[in-house]
Amino acid sequence: MKFFELLATSNKARAGLINTAHGVIETPIFMPVGTRGSVKTMFHEDLEEIGAQIILCNTYHLYLRPGHLLINDLGGLHRFMSWKRPILTDSGGFQVFSLSKLNKRSEEGVKFQSHIDGSYHMIGPEKSMEIQKALGSDIVMVFDECPALPATKDSLQESMELTLRWAKRCRDYQLQDYQKLFGIIQGGLHIDLRTECMERLEELNFAGLAVGGLSVGEKNDEMVDFCQQFVHSMPSEKPRYLMGVGTPLDILTGIKNGFDMFDCVLPTRNARNGQFLTSRGPLNIKKARFKEDQLPPDPNCKCRVCQRYSRAYIRHLYLVGEYLAGQLISYHNISFYLHMTGAVRETILQDTFDEYYHLFYKNYSSNEWN
Repeated sequence: MKFFELLATSNKARAGLINTAHGVIETPIFMPVGTRGSVKTMFHEDLEEIGAQIILCNTYHLYLRPGHLLINDLGGLHRFMSWKRPILTDSGGFQVFSLSKLNKRSEEGVKFQSHIDGSYHMIGPEKSMEIQKALGSDIVMVFDECPALPATKDSLQESMELTLRWAKRCRDYQLQDYQKLFGIIQGGLHIDLRTECMERLEELNFAGLAVGGLSVGEKNDEMVDFCQQFVHSMPSEKPRYLMGVGTPLDILTGIKNGFDMFDCVLPTRNARNGQFLTSRGPLNIKKARFKEDQLPPDPNCKCRVCQRYSRAYIRHLYLVGEYLAGQLISYHNISFYLHMTGAVRETILQDTFDEYYHLFYKNYSSNEWN
């Protein structure tokens, strides 16, 4: 059985299957982020109910607490968190650079201070692979350097070269037989650097390729233009993963350009700030205008939150600090993302994606409920 099967295209948009040891993933797919082994405020039963096929967990955080060796001793991450479906783990590279109080890069990896207690640690390619092997995720990401933008082309090339050297060391590490390793393409917004990085990663024969280093300081228009120019050059026979992006329109545009996999903390992070993501754009439930509003958050949504609760009630919960508010909004937001990618998949299979894209874009951009 092939790891990735491309079933259909609609213009550049793609529908496929990713076959893993813990189940089949239908692409395009959004992966809810379960940083510490939990998607914030969500029961796993809820995630299963709304169709989450795979979740993303964070290598850096699980290494620091409770520790990869403990998780391994308890049967691996799937058993530890009672999640039977596929899991992708990121490498920890982004968090090492963005969260640690102090870090020092070398050829061997990155020495850093924990953001929790200030203790010193070292993560490099081999250590990242050791952690992810112990966690037992289905999809493993190489350890890379993720430079913030803007940056000079020379510094981006230096970072890319280090990422490529680290990628080879990750490739040479023996993972569990069922685990699939993805390479990460770096190079900022420079098409020539990204192309070179991709071609050299292809020589290492990874199971899939991801585009990293976006949504880290560049303008949104720059990111969209770059993706539109670049993604079509990525191998068509492998999954294409756009890391850490983003809004519903960003994901829809990513699909339009040919990406298959997406993740972002935005649905749950925005939920904690009182924002519903709806078919007519974001809806900020804190606004006084919703005080007596008996409509559901999104009248066009079939999720159980929108079928039962009113804007007025959820606004009340949010303003008085009830945890249920964040839970209800998170449930809706993740359901919204998963319903969107599921609906997109059907339009790709029917070769009607462009019609769906334009209608969704028009409706979402209207912001008529906010």
